[in-house]
Amino acid sequence: MRVWRVFFGFLLAVVLLVGLPQTAHAASSGAIRAIDDVKATTKDYSGQNLIRAEFSNVRLSGSNFSGADLRGAVFSGSDLTKSNWKGVDFGDGIAYITDLSGADLSDAVLTSAMMIGSVFKDANITGADFSFAVLDRSQVVELCKRASGTNPKTGISTRESLECP
Repeated sequence: MRVWRVFFGFLLAVVLLVGLPQTAHAASSGAIRAIDDVKATTKDYSGQNLIRAEFSNVRLSGSNFSGADLRGAVFSGSDLTKSNWKGVDFGDGIAYITDLSGADLSDAVLTSAMMIGSVFKDANITGADFSFAVLDRSQVVELCKRASGTNPKTGISTRESLECP
């Protein structure tokens, strides 16, 4: 099962990186909001609705996203070391080549997130739900060494969501 998830995750990454022809859409409240280095002037995003927001090459070490709605958000090449992601919903999100070392991901919902090339060294993942998330195998092995707890929102154990042995 894990092999298929990795395959489909790789396929999704290729599609996202290569791109497909896009049809034009009128701007709406559901449009993607780009937040780059220039716009990332705050480090407190706690509790905010950041659905489908795009953070590209931002340096937000020590930032606070606790309780934020990050469903479908994109972080690309970003520094989120020691950031607070406690209780965030990052379902269907993308964190490509993003550094989450030392971050607090406790009780976070990371279901179906694409997190290829991201680093989680010393991150607190107690109660995090990684169900169907796509991560580098080496990161999963390291995360399983400290995986514990059950996500209060989904009821899934962190070890089960990572498919730890």
